[in-house]
This record gives sequence, structure tokens and C-alpha cells, in this order.
Amino acid sequence: MARTILENIVIQQYKDQTFFSFCEYTSIRFFEILYFETGSGSIKINGKTVNYTPNSVFVFIPDDIYIVEAETATSTIAIKFLKSFFRNTSSQNQELPVNDWFRKIEEILNSESHELREMQFETTSDRSHLVSLVNMVATEYLNKQSHDIFIIQNSLSVILHLIARNIQYLNTSEVKEIKSSKIQQIINYIHSNIYNSDLLHTKNLAKEFHMADNYISEYFKKHTDVSLKKYIINYKLKLVETRLKYTDLQFSEIAIELGFTDSSHLNKTFQSYKGMTIGAYKASISV
Repeated sequence: MARTILENIVIQQYKDQTFFSFCEYTSIRFFEILYFETGSGSIKINGKTVNYTPNSVFVFIPDDIYIVEAETATSTIAIKFLKSFFRNTSSQNQELPVNDWFRKIEEILNSESHELREMQFETTSDRSHLVSLVNMVATEYLNKQSHDIFIIQNSLSVILHLIARNIQYLNTSEVKEIKSSKIQQIINYIHSNIYNSDLLHTKNLAKEFHMADNYISEYFKKHTDVSLKKYIINYKLKLVETRLKYTDLQFSEIAIELGFTDSSHLNKTFQSYKGMTIGAYKASISV
């Protein structure tokens, strides 16, 4: 059952059961990884039903609701990051790479493929690595005598990296017809390097994707109906909204992290694109 070592992270482990009380955390869950070790049945996610089998891995984002309906005795491990984990209210979490974890999770939240919910992997080794790490975290976390925060911390970091990497693989391999795989590669590159403005300059993107400087913007707009510059700004503003919803970062901290000159520059850009100030948006989601 659940045991708290890392504040605001919950890990639940069930062995050979047919009933699961996962949904009690829905309203306060930010991100969740659900691994089915054994058993079979179905899982209803936001009203849609899919089957699960041994070694199935699912990911859930804020406000997802799911119900597991087991057909055979099922063993599961669930790793839940609660919304409060990223609000910097806990001194216990200060030594953890909280911001790095948040960046990996937001990459998943803003991916086109996160709605698949069940993870697909580029290689069998990636699935095996993730499963091994999930089991390691659960064993260490649920140890009644002691725990090694180093093992938990580093295992969670790699787990989130593996999920984000394979979400990118899905984006590229299951491209919609209106997009070329090259466009999706460019989008993946932008998402992965959104915190490094130098890498997102037109000249660098052109070099990275073997295009002429004066052609890559034209190519991007042709395939997406939005300019390269506007796409990058819109994606940054999505990340601003995510931070405003789920962290306690100051406007100035968000501005610096995402490459804006200062909070005034960020606020003007936000208002120009979103039609309201950052303060107004923050107030609207706090109601």
C-alpha cells in the first residue's frame, strides 16, 4: 500500500488483486506512471476503455480519471507525483532535482502523443530498463526499515527521461499525414531545447537539419501554417501556463528560465498572444 518517504510523491504496490483504490488521488495528482506487472483486464480512461496485459505501462496527467477492471489477479505499481510536489513548499524536497523532473513531465504533457496514455517503446530494451527501474524505486521506497534517497532520486530521473524520449519517438513514428517526419523532428528538437535560446536561432536550426538559413522558416510555415518564431513563442507560453498552474515560481523566475528579458517582457508577450496579462491569467486559474 501507499507509504510516504518523499513528501508529495506516493507509490502504491498491489500484488495479485482485483480491486484497486487508485482514484482517491485524482484531484491532487499531477503526473502518474502505472505499471502492470502481471494480470489482464481493461482500464477505462476518461470514459474510453483499453485493455492491459503484463508489462503494460500507462501515464496519466492532471485530471485524468481511470478505473481498472481486472479480469485476472493483477499486480501493479503506481508512481504518483502530487500537484503539491512542485510547489516548493517542502524543505524535504529541496535536495531533489525538482525542476529537472518538472521539465521532463511538462515535455510529456505538451506532447501530441501523451493522449495515447499507454506507453509504446522504440526498443524492447527501453521497456525493460523502465520496468526494472520502476520495480527498484518501489522496493526502495516501500522498505519498512530504511531507504536510499540516492537510488530513488536517480531512478526517477531516468524513468522520466525514458518516458519523454519514447514519447518523442512516438511523435516522429506516428506522424499525422499533414506533417512530414522532418517537421516533427524539428518540433521535437524545439521542445527538447526550449530552455536554450541559442540552439533555437534560425541559423542553428538550419544547420541542425541541413537546410539553408533562408529556407527553414519558409519550410516550417508551409507544413504547419505557423511561422517558426511564432511556434517557439507559443510553446514557451504553454510552458508559462503550466508553471503558473502547478508551481509557485515568481513571474521573474519564469521569465529568466524561458529566455525572456524580464517579467515585463514576458508579460507583454503573454498579453499580446493570450489577450490577458499574466496576473489576470494566474487569478483566473486560482478561482
